[in-house]
This record gives sequence, structure tokens and C-alpha cells, in this order.
Amino acid sequence: MPSAGSGGALLIVPVTGVGEVVRGTDLAAVLLAAMAGTGLEVRAGDCLVVSSKVVSKTLGLAWRGGKADAVGNETVRVVAERRGDAGITQVVESVSGPVMAAAGVDGSNTGPSSRLLLLPGEPDTEAARLRDDLLAALGLPASAPLAVVLSDTAGRPWRNGLTDFALGAAGLHVIEDLRGRSDHDGRPLTVTTRALADEVAAAADLVKGKADGIPAALVRGLPATWFAGDAQGARSLLRTGPGDWFALGHVEAVRQALGVAAGSSAAREVGVPSTRTDEPFPTRVGRVVALALRDVPGGSADVGLEEPAESAEVTLGAADDYDLGRLVTRCQVAASSEAMEATLVGRPPGAVVVRLVDGT
Repeated sequence: MPSAGSGGALLIVPVTGVGEVVRGTDLAAVLLAAMAGTGLEVRAGDCLVVSSKVVSKTLGLAWRGGKADAVGNETVRVVAERRGDAGITQVVESVSGPVMAAAGVDGSNTGPSSRLLLLPGEPDTEAARLRDDLLAALGLPASAPLAVVLSDTAGRPWRNGLTDFALGAAGLHVIEDLRGRSDHDGRPLTVTTRALADEVAAAADLVKGKADGIPAALVRGLPATWFAGDAQGARSLLRTGPGDWFALGHVEAVRQALGVAAGSSAAREVGVPSTRTDEPFPTRVGRVVALALRDVPGGSADVGLEEPAESAEVTLGAADDYDLGRLVTRCQVAASSEAMEATLVGRPPGAVVVRLVDGT
């Protein structure tokens, strides 16, 4: 394979012939042998993008139980959840770092056992270990410009479809900070930072594919300035804590404000919203009422559905005026979590009547 030209072109070549790997497989040796078998040669300045699944297999990260237990085991916190035909799907902050569906627990391309695979808990450490093994096998020093990116697949907020990203990285600057520089027109750049490792992972996936059994790709032609043996790993790309504007889904944020955290037993008792966009209105009203009543001991709610079933009148009652006021407020807030509008329409003795209208 020739070197990339001076015009900034990249060469991305699939690594074929790897075969199935198992726990304890010397992954560096297997990858180098597969490349040698097709005439490929790893050089200084190359980046090897490897699917995290093959790393998980060599680490023996197969899960013997059910998927819900596996996801729970790999979850730091639940960001959002929805109920579907196959059960509850959660978007979570995973033990391995990224926020993703089902904590990255997956049953595709997992080998003959068909067991679920977990992500490596420390993907940057695994990328660094694989890089060290490759350097040793190639007889290159630790300072050599050689990078390893462990890739995985995830969806993205506000975008349909899946794409690969850098789960772990070693030997490569994972982000390029362009703030303080100027654009082509001479205007200052104030917010631009490029996720280099994610871009490399996504580019490599174009030749790896999802159904072709190709677990790695060789990327050649990256700028020399992108390489550094002591570069920060992919975990530095994570945006969590105070800088995370989207720590919870909008529905989960409302429910948590009312004392029902995503992933909790209380969330199950109140009911988890469905993935369906045509979920029956009465079912959604039931969750509004259950959420409103959750923290009002002695509170009551009598639901009267109106025709057509796009509105309902709910008569709320409580032990005293203070709790009744709390219950009305909680009902109004809970309604927003179900895309409903809540208005007060009546004040019979000792009660308040609220009309819920479908706002979708």
C-alpha cells in the first residue's frame, strides 16, 4: 500500500482474514498476521482502528445472564428510558464512559456462543495495551507515531442512524482545539474543536462494515502532528458533569423533579413512557395521575375521559388545602412530561378539577 500523497489524502484499508478470536487471544499477533497475509505492512504513522467487540472477546467479557441484568451491571446512571415491545430500553452513562443505549451491551457479531458482550471497562487502557503489543512486535520504540483506536457504534441525539466513534484511543490526539486560530476568511475561531478520534473511527467503519466480519482497518496518511505516545485517551472526549447540558431526557428531567428518577422502582410503578408515538391517551393520563399522586399521601384522583379521547377531567382531592395545592401543581407539571396541557376548570368543595388535553 503506497504512502498517502501530500494533498492530505487518506488511505483506509480493511484488515481481512482475522477469523474468530477467543479469550486470551494475542490480538496484536493475530492482526499483524492477517495484514501480512494480504500484503499489508504496519508502518510508523499508521493508525489501526479495531472494533471493541474483538477486544471484549479476548478479555472474556461475555455475559451469561439476561440483557436487562447486563445493562444494569454496566450502568452508572440512567439518562432516558422507554418501554417497547421487547421491554424497556435505556440510554445510560456506561461504566466504559460514553452515554449510549443499553450501555453498549450487544448480541450482534458476538461469535458462535451468541452470548451478550460487554464493553471493556477501561477502553483507553486496552487501546494502550494493544498499541504496546504492536510496537513490541514491530520492534518500534514507545515514542513511535503509531496509534490505536477502539471503535464502537452508537446513535446520536437529534440524528437518525448509527455511526462509529472512538471508545478508546492510544497514541493519537483525540481532539484538535482550533480556538484562537482563524478560519479561511481570517475570522477568529472561538468554539471549534474537532473530535479527531471519532472522525477516524467513523471513516474506518466505511470499510469495516457491520455485517462483513471485518474487525479492523488500517488508516494511513494522518498528519504527523496528530500522533503522541502520551496523548490523552478517548475518555477525555466525554462531556459529563457541569458541562453536560443534556444529562437527562426532557421527560426524565420532569419526572425526576417530581421525585421519580429514571431506572428506579418508582419509575416502574408510575409507568415508563412508550417508544410508540401513538400510545393511547388514557394510558398517558394514567401516568400523569400516578406521578402527581406519588408524593401526596392521602391524595386522590377521579379520572373522567371525554369523547373523543383527547382530553380528560381529573378531580383531585387531598387531606387538606396545602396538600391539595401541592397535588394540583404536581398534576400540572406531570402533564408536561406527557406533552399535555393542564388547566383548572372547577373547584367543588374540598377538590379541584383539572382538564388534561393532548398537546401532541
